[in-house]
Amino acid sequence: MKTIRLILFPLALVYDFITTLRNFFYNVKVFKSTRFDLPVIAVGNLSVGGTGKTPQIEYLIRLLQDDNKVAVLSRGYKRKTSGFVLLEDHHGAEDVGDEPLQFFKKFSKISVAVDANRVNGIEELKKSVNPDIILLDDAFQHRKVRAGFYILLTKYGDLYSNDFLLPTGNLRESRRGASRADAIVVTKCPNDLSDEGKLKIKEKLRIDRPIFFSTISYAETTKGSQHIQLNELKDYEVLLVTGIANPTPLLAFLSEQECKVNHLKFPDHHRFSDQEIAQIQAKFDVVSSEKKLLLTTEKDYMRLSGKLNELSYLEIESEFDKDGKDFNQIISQYCNTNS
Repeated sequence: MKTIRLILFPLALVYDFITTLRNFFYNVKVFKSTRFDLPVIAVGNLSVGGTGKTPQIEYLIRLLQDDNKVAVLSRGYKRKTSGFVLLEDHHGAEDVGDEPLQFFKKFSKISVAVDANRVNGIEELKKSVNPDIILLDDAFQHRKVRAGFYILLTKYGDLYSNDFLLPTGNLRESRRGASRADAIVVTKCPNDLSDEGKLKIKEKLRIDRPIFFSTISYAETTKGSQHIQLNELKDYEVLLVTGIANPTPLLAFLSEQECKVNHLKFPDHHRFSDQEIAQIQAKFDVVSSEKKLLLTTEKDYMRLSGKLNELSYLEIESEFDKDGKDFNQIISQYCNTNS
């Protein structure tokens, strides 16, 4: 795989030229970028997937929803519908995408919409729900909208500063794009990351922006068909089904719980066929252990719920280190100043 990527290096140079030219045209205003008269916060990354955008959006929702009317706008990846859709109770993952549906089901105080045209999506949200704040999911490269505040995510152990452009690396655009960020969050850090370790990361990123560090925490109990305490998982045989970009942290977490895991891995945002559903169910049905668990991620649960018997999932949250108060203050200050 690495050899193939190196062979494709000339294509990465072409890709770099195209994306750099595109960004230049936006910077000099040859291409139009629309600003709006309310706080718009864009969350995204330079790399392809797996940086933890969903838990970061959820963190912002929890931070802001009590004092503001919050709306989330997403593209709605792999949905069957088109145009602007404001989520309602009857919508499923096929209609709006798994991540928007997760936001909608999890947070009753907010509005959630999908639209590939983010400018139109914001205009429609303003007309339909008149939010105080709009959160743009996965919109760092969507430059037709000029958000008021950009949060750039980069994963611990896979920093954008160590990566290269597609198809040789995993970057959607040059590392220079990080200069558009107002704050950078290093996600999925180990809980014991030292101050020295944080300093080394800041030196690698080499950018004059506020840099924060977050970890992933898991809920104490599985949800869905079975409610099992984490400390009881060691007694269970687990069939884990994932369709996410990077299931490695979840596998590591389950290993820490000392449970026996059989992992069925599918591509990110995978649309499960009826045959695959039947195969998954059959694999679980033949598990002989008296204590067994069919487990998936919260995002995958949005696509699999109602299709598999006894399906459970683990909720995750993004948590900041001791500098989290500074992050909250920066976000609150931006929203208050631009409301």
